[in-house]
Order: sequence, then structure tokens, then C-alpha cells
Amino acid sequence: MAEKIILDGNQFDGYAIPSGNTFILVIKAKNGFLGCGYISLDTAERVGDAVAIVSGVKNFDDMLNARVKSVSSAAAKLCVVPGMSGKEALLKMK
Repeated sequence: MAEKIILDGNQFDGYAIPSGNTFILVIKAKNGFLGCGYISLDTAERVGDAVAIVSGVKNFDDMLNARVKSVSSAAAKLCVVPGMSGKEALLKMK
């Protein structure tokens, strides 16, 4: 399932991929993405992607309101830090 998400006039692409027991959630920004706890930060580091991880989320609204738990070093270079909201992280990666 794909969904367009508009934040402060900026468009992001949300993807919900069903797995066996849950959904893998990702919201893509131009320069990185916000991912649920299913996403591996180790892999993001290895390939150099800007990624912010939120956990305990079930939908895109949850992701936008959740606090970022961890970030890749590429995301940190974009001023994304743990503790900010998912929305704030996406706007840093726009």
C-alpha cells in the first residue's frame, strides 16, 4: 500500500508492506526515510542511507507523532537526532 503524505507543503511517500504478522512501514523523503523498528539501522549504516527509526507504530500517523529512537550517521549529518518527532525528522530529510 502506498500513500502520499503532505507535511508543511512537502510531499512524502508512505509505504506499508504486509509481512506475516504486521506491516513494515516506511515514509520516504528526498534525502532519506523514516522507518519502523523492523528496519535494520546496521544495513542503513553499511550502505550510507539517511534513516531515522521509530518503534511501537502501527500506521503513518503513529510514525509522524512517535519520537525517533535511533538515526544513521547520514541522518545525523542532516541534523536528525533521537528524541525529535518523526515529522520533524522527515522535514530535516526533505
